[in-house]
Amino acid sequence: MDPKDPFSADFFDGSVLSHIERQQNVCPSVIVIGGGISGIAAARILHDASFKVFLLESRDRLGGRIHTDYSFGCPVDMGASWLHGVCNENPLAPLIRRLGLTLYRTSGDDSVLYDHDLESFALFDMDGRQVPQKMVVEVGDTFKKILKGTEKVRIENSDDMSVCQAISVVMDRHPELRQKGLAHEVLQWYICRMEAWFAADADVISLKNWDQLPLSYLLMKAYKLRVLVVKEHVLSGGHGLMVQGYDPIIKALAKDIDVRLNHRVTKILYGSNTVMATIEDGRNFIADAAIITVPHGILKANLIEFEPQLPEWKVAAISDLGVGNENKIALRFEKVFWPNVELLGIVAPNSYGCGYFLNLHKVTGHPVLVYMAAGRFAYDLEKLTDDAAVNFVMLQLKKMMSDATEPVQYLVSRWGTDVNSLGCYALDLVGKPGDIYERLRAPLGNLFFGGEAVSMDHQGSVHGAYSAGVMAAENCQRHLLQELGNLETRQHAYLRDEVLEGTIPIQISRM
Repeated sequence: MDPKDPFSADFFDGSVLSHIERQQNVCPSVIVIGGGISGIAAARILHDASFKVFLLESRDRLGGRIHTDYSFGCPVDMGASWLHGVCNENPLAPLIRRLGLTLYRTSGDDSVLYDHDLESFALFDMDGRQVPQKMVVEVGDTFKKILKGTEKVRIENSDDMSVCQAISVVMDRHPELRQKGLAHEVLQWYICRMEAWFAADADVISLKNWDQLPLSYLLMKAYKLRVLVVKEHVLSGGHGLMVQGYDPIIKALAKDIDVRLNHRVTKILYGSNTVMATIEDGRNFIADAAIITVPHGILKANLIEFEPQLPEWKVAAISDLGVGNENKIALRFEKVFWPNVELLGIVAPNSYGCGYFLNLHKVTGHPVLVYMAAGRFAYDLEKLTDDAAVNFVMLQLKKMMSDATEPVQYLVSRWGTDVNSLGCYALDLVGKPGDIYERLRAPLGNLFFGGEAVSMDHQGSVHGAYSAGVMAAENCQRHLLQELGNLETRQHAYLRDEVLEGTIPIQISRM
């Protein structure tokens, strides 16, 4: 380590800065732990406010659960890929506009498929027969009625239950909503798509706390009233794929930030005036404060030791919030052999057996399909080798299209077992308190918390993670300036403060 590195514990001969010494520093110092978009956003805010800030990231790259791969000759997001809320209110809108990035819009606000509209699709049964479009639309209408019924169940019951249990209650009350034969399999495919939104199976998703997109819109349209309980404030404008991937945003935010890759933090010592972070090889880093933005799965697994131990209310919040899992298998082919639709699906007698392919040829012009699996199925796929996982997906694809060729290249994600993530994003579990997020983001003195899991209103989204990082940075900045007796307003011009005009450019529409 550089002995002149002001963040190195060696620079201070291993001692902790006194309050007087800290006051003599021109600029406060902050350690940001975690190099996903939340951590990068926090670092960006503090850097632009002239704080001494650096970022410790365990991976050999930035982005965290955002990972744009270019090995196919086109950008393929193996993690986050959608912008949820294509509107000026999205905090990422100014940056997207400034970078000239384009979106491929896949759905509006009230789509029963969450991030897709029923405009460009092809579903097949297990024998490879295409499901009639009319049946898919009719079953979709039934699914909307079922979702409306679960809202009534929630209002009637003070105790929480799983979404799966609520659907069963609705079915018992309204047997006419039950589907048989192929229609039943189509309904299971809709449930599969709902589970993919939450990255979890319906039997573990909390009915009380789930954000219910697009149910909130469906109910507002149906009942002409404000939804009583909706956990997440859903931005308007529908959903769009990032055509160039999310990587340009990560690079822009990280410009000129002091980043230390391959620095896995294993211990955090925090006190009244100083934070010391210990990385895997035993080196220590000291600063006035720290912002923790590591994935929630890392905190749940206790992979970071805190001294003193976190208070019980914080530990309970970490334990009570679940983490979902979703994986992608991206396949590149020599040429396109599938229909010119946005999504391909395979229906089955249960949601676990259903399948989903995203057609990236519509977005990038390259012959690429991306298979997505969520919940228990995502974990089961991670038990297979990459070759075996691809073989399984190809069996599904060949059932749908007998002329399917073998891929010339593939990519497989493993977010659930990746030691740097241990899951995808936050999940509301059944029967847990409703103030989890407030307790998760609550600071502990000079220790602040970011990441998508602590987002005020947008858990599980990129813009939610970004906003949480910005909030943590602003809270940290305010705290340090008060502690140092320096309440002067620090100027920082940042993209989120830009005066917005026009709309986010969607230069690639449906084709």
